[in-house]
Amino acid sequence: MMNPIANTAVFVALTGSQNALERKLTALRSLATAFCIVAAFCLLGKGIFELFGITLPALRLAGGILVFLVGYHMLQGSSSQMHSNNPSSESEDEDKDIAISPLAVPILSGPGTIATAMNYSASGGFLNIMVTMIAFAVLCMITFICFLYGPKLIDKVGKSGINITTRLMGLILSVIGMQMLIQGVHDAYMLFQLVS
Repeated sequence: MMNPIANTAVFVALTGSQNALERKLTALRSLATAFCIVAAFCLLGKGIFELFGITLPALRLAGGILVFLVGYHMLQGSSSQMHSNNPSSESEDEDKDIAISPLAVPILSGPGTIATAMNYSASGGFLNIMVTMIAFAVLCMITFICFLYGPKLIDKVGKSGINITTRLMGLILSVIGMQMLIQGVHDAYMLFQLVS
């Protein structure tokens, strides 16, 4: 769900007025927050399911729709509302913490990312949870490197390179979303057969 290169463009735009040290601190705080949020949902996924009476097929169906919508918007060359920063028309406070919002939530750990993490971690045991968390940690480190070298990366890749990467990621996310939907429908059918 996280697209480091596309998110780097957003990060550079949001931190344009910051110096190198402030930009580094913002990147660290936003990625640490995003990782903690996703890790919490990975670890507490099954507990959340039991508390609210949610089934795995329901999560796969809802998560598949969310992931597909994000991918579809990326394929169209536009950012999904779940992964974009829409500055309000009101004057913003200079000390507003952009590391938490909008960077950590919803750009880095939006609904689609959380649903995907819960889907992969809740479908198995402790090993699945650890693999999901390690994969997200690696992705956070890659994103941190992209954030550090953001301005240089944007200059080298250019706007067309970012557009191509975004569309390719959109295609992949759309396919992942459809796969989650298909698996959700299959699992819901099997659950219905067991109940009846």
